[in-house]
Amino acid sequence: MQLVEELRVPGLFTLVLLGHALLSSGAAIDVNRTSEQGEATITGISIPVPLFATSLKNYADPAQECSPYNYPPVANQMNSFPAIGSKASILPNDSAALDKWKTISGSIPTSIGLKTQPPGGDYPANDPDCWWTYQQCTIPKQNGIPPDLEDAPEPSTLGYGFDDGPSCSHNDFLDFLQSQKQKATFYFIGSNVASYPLEAQRALADGHEICIHTWSHPYMTTLSSEDAFAEIWYFVTFSFNCNLSMSPQIQMVKVAVGVTPTCWRPPYGDIDDRIRAIANALGLQTIMWEYDTADASVNGQSITEDTVENNYISFLQTAGSGTFNSTGTILLMHELNNFTMSEAMKYYSQISNAFQYIVPVGVSLNKTQPYLENNYSLPTFEQYISGTLMVNASASPITSSLSSTPSPTLGQSVGSTNSASRVAMEFRLAHVLLTALVLVFTCRP
Repeated sequence: MQLVEELRVPGLFTLVLLGHALLSSGAAIDVNRTSEQGEATITGISIPVPLFATSLKNYADPAQECSPYNYPPVANQMNSFPAIGSKASILPNDSAALDKWKTISGSIPTSIGLKTQPPGGDYPANDPDCWWTYQQCTIPKQNGIPPDLEDAPEPSTLGYGFDDGPSCSHNDFLDFLQSQKQKATFYFIGSNVASYPLEAQRALADGHEICIHTWSHPYMTTLSSEDAFAEIWYFVTFSFNCNLSMSPQIQMVKVAVGVTPTCWRPPYGDIDDRIRAIANALGLQTIMWEYDTADASVNGQSITEDTVENNYISFLQTAGSGTFNSTGTILLMHELNNFTMSEAMKYYSQISNAFQYIVPVGVSLNKTQPYLENNYSLPTFEQYISGTLMVNASASPITSSLSSTPSPTLGQSVGSTNSASRVAMEFRLAHVLLTALVLVFTCRP
């Protein structure tokens, strides 16, 4: 009641503030959602802070960054994909996928059965399938399958990367990496690329390496071989009809970003020789990790934010002990949400001091051709550590006019533990409450 009495008849300044709050809490926000460059500028809004500051301050605004938008080159092809966030299966009319599966299926081991999560007690202790989830096996027991990569071959080097993107709220994080002149490897989920293609474009435009993290982020060993194939296929390649003068087989990332990755990481690290064989048949290198921050596993019970902090500290202590002096390593981190990204920023300086070099995984391998396209290259390790962070970066996505009107199927994110829409709503509510406080302190008679 006191608040209502304090508002009284608003003056011009009050009306401006109230209008600003109402606009900010509305569903439609007038921002540039028409290009990667425009999308990259959406990092916050200016709001007045009563008593504590004399000028406007920027705050990250999920209502802007995470509001759905329509990207026609992707939206127009969604009938050729599984539903966003749903486990993939080969679509009945996808002759290219069916033909490819028929071609490679004969090379996939049939003696390896489906697994359960968590691992069941009846699985043989000698780990005949090289099941990583069971005992972190990375050297296949089946012939003809290359081993997983779990470390960076260069000494005192961290293979730097993040899973589960693109995150709709990653602009502050990517701005930070840019300010540090730091490139990374991003393991993108296909459904997230479909939902936020401009965010995926930014990662490539900034010079980061992109790898595959499946279509919907399932435990791969629990899937049939055909469905496991589909989880990778619909990130790598899909068949569709369009008026574009291109091959009838175009990749989701090719459509959204402009490149076709040749590396992948299984969700949760869940892989065995059957899944390795499928990925290998599709020309993909399997990238794992040696150390885990557990930043994506916070549940408030067995794994807390303090757990993540302790994992970072333990990793830094291991690095400080000289463990990586002869061979580098790979640390599992995530672009999943604001907590995981803020932790990465928080510990970046200490990690920089603990390692002589921090590079994308592909750079640590001297893998200068990370994509099927030959118009985009990564620098060699020597080039990177000498200051050449980007070379021959001319890949481009299919372009078309864009709209801020969301597609019915886009604007969802897979892998996140908290809803972007909920965060956005909480931000709007907080913004309105903050503006109400401003009115209280500025509209006294």
